[in-house]
Amino acid sequence: MTHDEFLALALRNPVNAAIIDELAHLALPDAWLVAGCLVQTVWNALTGRAIDHGIADYDVFYFDSDTSWEAEDAVIRKLQARLAHLGTKVEIRNQARVHLWYPGKHGLPYPPLTRSTDGIDRFLTENTQFGIQPTGGDFDVYAPHGFDDVARLIVRPNRALNFSAANYAMKAARWKALWPELTVIAAE
Repeated sequence: MTHDEFLALALRNPVNAAIIDELAHLALPDAWLVAGCLVQTVWNALTGRAIDHGIADYDVFYFDSDTSWEAEDAVIRKLQARLAHLGTKVEIRNQARVHLWYPGKHGLPYPPLTRSTDGIDRFLTENTQFGIQPTGGDFDVYAPHGFDDVARLIVRPNRALNFSAANYAMKAARWKALWPELTVIAAE
C-alpha cells in the first residue's frame, strides 16, 4: 500500500474527511486526525465492510504551548460544537499537556512531548501510529512504520514502549472480534 492509497481509503470515511476539513478551518497548531479511525476505515475498505464498522471514536491531536485546562477545554468545546452534526464521539487532546494528567489517570510516567507526532509514537500498537494533517489544500500523512501492516491486516505491539501487555491483549481481542481477518502479533 502506498501513501496515496492509504490516504484515499482513509478519506472514504465521511467523518474522517469532515474532521480534517474542520481542522483546516480552525487552524489549530500541529493538528492531526490520528489512530484507529484511520486504520479501521482502511481495514473496512479492504474487507468490504461498512466504512465506519467498529470505529468507537475519532481522535484529534494538536500541540499548543498553552497547557492550561481552560485553553484545551475551549478547543474541545469549539471542535465538538462544529462536529456535533456528525453524531460521533470525537476525542481532542493537546499533546503539550498529556504529561500533566496521564500519570494520575494511568499510574504510569509520561514524558513531556514536543509535538503531536510524539504522541502518535506512544500509541500502544504500531498499526495505529498514523496521522493525517491538512496542509493548505493537501495532506501530510504521518506513518513511521509505513503501510505494510495496515495493508496486510496485521496488529503489532509498539515495541518502543514499556507498555501493558494486558491492555494490548484486550485491544487486540476487541479488534479481532470485529475484523476476524486480522493477524495479531503477540506481545513479548
